[in-house]
Amino acid sequence: MERLLNCLNKLSQNDWLIGYDSHQFNQIAKELYLELTRISECGTPPKIILAEREPLRFLASFIAACAANCPVFLCNPDWGTQEWQQVFDLVQPDIILGMGNRELVLSAVEVWGIGNGNNYQCPIPTCPERSRRDAPRPLIMIPTGGSSGQIKFAIHTWETLTASVQGFTEYFQLKQVNSFCILPLYHVSGLMQFMRSFTTGGKLAILPFKAVETGQIFNFKQSEFFISLVPTQLQRLLENPELTEWLSQFNTVLLGGAPAWNELLEKARFHRIRLAPTYGMTETASQIATLKPDDFLSGKISSGQILPHAKVTIRNHQGEILNSNQIGNITIHAQSLALGYYSQTRENQTDFQVDDLGFLDEQGHLNIVGRNSDKIITGGENIYPAEIESAIQATQMVADICVIGIPDKHWGQALTAIYIPKKSDISALTIQTLLKNKLSKFKIPKYWIPQQNLPRNSQGKINRQHLQQIATEFLQNPIT
Repeated sequence: MERLLNCLNKLSQNDWLIGYDSHQFNQIAKELYLELTRISECGTPPKIILAEREPLRFLASFIAACAANCPVFLCNPDWGTQEWQQVFDLVQPDIILGMGNRELVLSAVEVWGIGNGNNYQCPIPTCPERSRRDAPRPLIMIPTGGSSGQIKFAIHTWETLTASVQGFTEYFQLKQVNSFCILPLYHVSGLMQFMRSFTTGGKLAILPFKAVETGQIFNFKQSEFFISLVPTQLQRLLENPELTEWLSQFNTVLLGGAPAWNELLEKARFHRIRLAPTYGMTETASQIATLKPDDFLSGKISSGQILPHAKVTIRNHQGEILNSNQIGNITIHAQSLALGYYSQTRENQTDFQVDDLGFLDEQGHLNIVGRNSDKIITGGENIYPAEIESAIQATQMVADICVIGIPDKHWGQALTAIYIPKKSDISALTIQTLLKNKLSKFKIPKYWIPQQNLPRNSQGKINRQHLQQIATEFLQNPIT
């Protein structure tokens, strides 16, 4: 971890953290690094759960854990009892850094024998016993799958994360990356903004999205910064003229986390937002494809070209590579690939076949069609919700929409639209009428269920299992 410590030493001379004390960051990181190194001399490096709410402490603790070669599990301090119990059962931590849920932390102390004292919620023991089993070698565990209710940790290393940074800087032809982060740092989309700035000697500004929404923004030159958003955040910022103008000044606005709908993209283009739609996931250490802002503003619609550190192939069910514009399963080869999910590594660590379907066009741009697992088969027809959701969004009658399939004895599955109407007097019949000339009859949802909100996580991803429950309950007890 010599390179990591070199980065820390170089940045110690600079005021690189906007809105926070850079020197305090360095002090916390170095002190904790020395303490963790001392503990590791007793045997296997301790397994650390990192659930700090405060950004500066989160990042300093993250760097210290990585430098000391400790396995570190990034966690959401707002997880509920069920999620935390999953994590404790899976990880069996030695140290918990952060406040989290006090009752659960205390139960972890009892179950796993974690020490107490120090300035942290579950402080560092003098020399922890490791009779349970040896800690794993990979350093960085990033949570994924929380929207389905089952938390997994993708196993990354410093090398996989920096491979992603290298691909990013080469693609955008940058030496330094300045980032304005409003996404959670425990999530790959927030963490990688820190990694890009930290490893390239750039600046990092951190603010919660709620502060940005209310106009509490830092005074810095946006044209020198990247910002990352999920579609729901972009939508809310574009509803405020002042924030729309502010957003238009950024060098690049990376957009990912969930599919964006055409109306939102058109609105961003109208306001000359330098948008860069991306494709990536926790397992790839954020994006492996990105559409450059100039291409977006000129009217191009895709996830962009593949970044230099990655390669994408489109294959059929037999595994054969398909030609341009042929839809198939997406397989990713990248230096930034996760090694597996804790606590098992993947046998094939060179290629990763994802659930998404798409195609590469003649320019080598990646186009996403939908997800295999989201595919709905109704009356023998294969339907991908993304197409229908986009058409419904284009009617400008809904604030949010998700299309799912529910079991149907006649059709196999029945298309069901769960939506938030923009106005209370908008009826499903009105929307259906607008769709008649846009979609084939079998693609128009059979059931329409209005809601006040849809269950999305902080990255904008929908919880489809929850929607299945909503649909089942609604259809069993329809509103008359």
